[in-house]
Amino acid sequence: MRIRDLLKPEGIKLGGSPVDKKDTIAQMVDLMCATGNINDKERYKAGVFAREAEDTTGVGEGIAIPHAKTDAVTRPGLAAMTIPGGVEYEALDGEPVDLVFLIAAPNTKENVHLEVLSRLSVLLMDENFTKALRAAKTKEEFLEIVDKFEVAKLAEEVTKMEQAAESGGFEVLAITACPTGIAHTYMAAEALEKAAAARGIKIKVETQGSVGAKNVLTADEIRNARGIIIAADKKIELDRFGGKQVLQTNVTAGINKPDELINRILNNEAPVLEGGASVSSAPAEEETIGRKTYKNLMNGISHMLPFVVGGGILIAIAFLLDQPGLGTSSYGSSTPLAHFFKQAGDTAFGFMLPILAGFIAESIADRPGLAVGFVGGALASAGYSFAWLMNPDTALVGGGFLGAMLAGFVGGYLTLWLEKACDKLPAALEGIKPVLIYPLVGIFMISLVMFAVNPIMAAINTGIAGILGGMGTSNLVLLGAVVGGMMSVDFGGPINKASYAFGIAMLSEGTEAGQMIMAAIMVGGMVPPIIIALSTTIFKNRWSEADRKAGIVNYVMGLSFISEGAIPYAAADPGRVIPSCVVGSAVAGALSCLFHCTSPAPHGGAWVIAVIGNPVMYLVALIVGSVVGCLILSMLKKPLSPEESGLK
Repeated sequence: MRIRDLLKPEGIKLGGSPVDKKDTIAQMVDLMCATGNINDKERYKAGVFAREAEDTTGVGEGIAIPHAKTDAVTRPGLAAMTIPGGVEYEALDGEPVDLVFLIAAPNTKENVHLEVLSRLSVLLMDENFTKALRAAKTKEEFLEIVDKFEVAKLAEEVTKMEQAAESGGFEVLAITACPTGIAHTYMAAEALEKAAAARGIKIKVETQGSVGAKNVLTADEIRNARGIIIAADKKIELDRFGGKQVLQTNVTAGINKPDELINRILNNEAPVLEGGASVSSAPAEEETIGRKTYKNLMNGISHMLPFVVGGGILIAIAFLLDQPGLGTSSYGSSTPLAHFFKQAGDTAFGFMLPILAGFIAESIADRPGLAVGFVGGALASAGYSFAWLMNPDTALVGGGFLGAMLAGFVGGYLTLWLEKACDKLPAALEGIKPVLIYPLVGIFMISLVMFAVNPIMAAINTGIAGILGGMGTSNLVLLGAVVGGMMSVDFGGPINKASYAFGIAMLSEGTEAGQMIMAAIMVGGMVPPIIIALSTTIFKNRWSEADRKAGIVNYVMGLSFISEGAIPYAAADPGRVIPSCVVGSAVAGALSCLFHCTSPAPHGGAWVIAVIGNPVMYLVALIVGSVVGCLILSMLKKPLSPEESGLK
C-alpha cells in the first residue's frame, strides 16, 4: 500500500484560508468526508478534537498532523490542505501552520495502512518534500510530488537496512512511541536518524507504534551501544537495558531536540539503569511528586473501577428485586433471585480494595509490587490488628479505601527498597529474587505495617463516616455542590478524577451519605455535555452549523456520564464553556443532595436510573443544573453573523 492509495484528489485543498485552529480542523474533516472514508462525521470530528486536547498536533516548521483512530472511520484515509497565509494552530514552535495532513484510521485490528501513515510522517520531516508540496499549483502536481518522494524514501529504507546489516553495531539506540502510535512515533525516529547521520553517528531506532514494534533492538546491539534514548509518551519496558545509559524523555523532544539527546548519550550524561526494573517513559527530573502520586493512584482506581461498577449495580438490582424482604434484616437476599445478585455483587466488591492497593503498588514497583499491594489491600479490608491477635474478641474494623491506598503506596515503595537492598546479593541468587525473596519478604513487611496501622485507618474512616452521617442537609448540599462542580473543571483531568476518587471512597463505606455524594458526583459529570447540547439546540445563533450538528451527540454522552463530550467546545472557548459547566454541575450536585438522591452505582449515568434513590428528583437535579449552565453559556457567547452561523 502506498500513500497515493489513501490520498484522493477530493481530499486535497490548495490555497486554503481558515481563520483559526478550530476552523482548520473543521475544513479538514469536511475534506475527509468528501473522500467517503467517514461514516459518522461528528463522532470523527469529536475524536480529532479529543486528540488535540491531549497535546497539539502542530509539530512545528509550519506542519500539523491532526488525527483520530475511531469506529467513525470506514476505511483509512488522508486529507491535505496548503494554507499560503498560515494559520494560528498552537504549534509546538509557536509559528503559524501552512501545511496540514489529516489522518483517519479505523479502529480495527488490521493495521497495514498505519505503515503508510508512518511513512508520510517521516516524509514530512524532509524540508524539500514540504517545500515542494507548498508550491504545488494543482492537485495532480501535489499527488505527483507525494509519489516521487515516497519512491525515493522506500529505496532509501532498503539501502539503510543493507548498510545496517554490514555495519556490525550502533553507537546509539533509541525507542520512540506515542499513545496513538500513528505520527509522532515515526517523526521522532526520523529526526533522530537524520541528526545522527549528519554527524556520522550510527543509530538504530525501534518504533513502538500502532502496528507494533518495528526495527526491534537486539541483545547484541544493546550490549555494544553507548546508551539508549527513550523518547516516548507511554510506558516502555526497560528490563533489557539494565547496566546501560538510558535517557528518558518525551516524544516531542525526540522530534525537536535530537542533537541534544544524542549528545547526552555520547557525553555519558544520561543515568545508568540499575537492575531490570520497568520504568515509566517520562523523565524522572520532569515528573513532580504530585504527578507521580496521581499517576500511581489512577492506575489503582482504573483497575478497581470495573469491580465497583459491576458489583455496585448487581447489589442495587438485588435490593430492587427483593420487595418481599423490604423492611426486614434480610432485605436484599430474602429470595433466591435477589440473594444471587447480592452474593455476586458482594463478591465483586470484595476485590475492590485488594485490586486498588495491588495496582498502585504495581505502578510504583512494577510486577514485584503487585503481590505485596494485593495482600496489603486485603489486610486493610479485613481490619486485622495486633490487638485482635492478642484478643480475638476485639472487633475488626476495616481500614477501607484510605487503608488500601496506604497499603498500595507503602507496598510499592517497600518493594522498591527491597529491590535495591537485594542488588548486593550474589549474582547466583538473581533468579530467585522475583519468585521468592520479593514476595516473601515484601508480604511479611506489608503485613507488619498493616497490622500496626489498621486501627488508625479504621478510626479515620469511622470518623469520616460519622461526620458525613451527622451532617445536616445544608452541609451535604454544600459538599454536593463542591464535588459536582469539580467534575466540570477539567473534564476527565486530575481535578475531575480527584472528585470521582473521593466519591468511590465514600461509596465503599456503605453509608447513605456516601451514596448521596456518589450521586452528586455522577450528576455533576453528566451535566457538561448536556449544557452544550441544549445551547446548540436552543440558542442556534451562538454556534456554527458544525457545532450544532456535533452538539446532538452530547445528549447521549451526557446521559451516559461521559463528561469528555464537552472537551472540543471547552478547548475552543474555555473562558465561557468551563465556568458555565462548573456552575451547572455545582447546581445539579447541590440539588441531588438536597433531594436526598442516592446512587449505589459509581457509573452508568441515566441508564442506571432504576437503582437511583429518589430517581424523579435526581432527573430534576440533572435538568435544572443543565438548564442553568446552558443559560449562562448562551448569555456569555455572542451571537454569530448569519454567514458564521449558517442561519439565514
